Amino acid sequence: MFSKSRINEPGPKQGGDEKAKEKPAAPPASEIPAAPKAKPPASTLSPDLYVKGNLKTTGDIQIEGQVEGDIRAHLLTVGEGATVKGEVVADDVVVNGRVVGRVRGLKVRLTSTARVEGDIIHKTIAIESGAHFEGSVQRQDDPLSTGAKKAAPAAPAPASKPATGS
Repeated sequence: MFSKSRINEPGPKQGGDEKAKEKPAAPPASEIPAAPKAKPPASTLSPDLYVKGNLKTTGDIQIEGQVEGDIRAHLLTVGEGATVKGEVVADDVVVNGRVVGRVRGLKVRLTSTARVEGDIIHKTIAIESGAHFEGSVQRQDDPLSTGAKKAAPAAPAPASKPATGS
């Protein structure tokens, strides 16, 4: 119906132009899908869930169960009753439960209920009173990419042992 009135009547065409001006408002509405870029809720592993294997996501993970394997995420939260056995790498790490393995993160926080057995490599760290921690703490500007840097110093160490044995 609108196409007939536009074709037959020049006057409504101008009104159609006004509508056309409103239609460019629709493409900004198509830009509104920037709102869906809002963070989705964290993926949650429930307390009765046991996972054997590595987990990798660009999003957030909330662990309430048990994981045997390495975890890489944007934000990792280890719940109070949760246990993680493996390396943890995330921008933000919050440990309320137990982690057995290396923890690497830009921001690492051990709450009063945390139990960590392993090294922590971080940019910033917070350890609340009551947290249990066994291992070393090392500050680095880029703790997420330390895997390659650590492998290089490991090679000269064996070379020095044969020199001492001779």
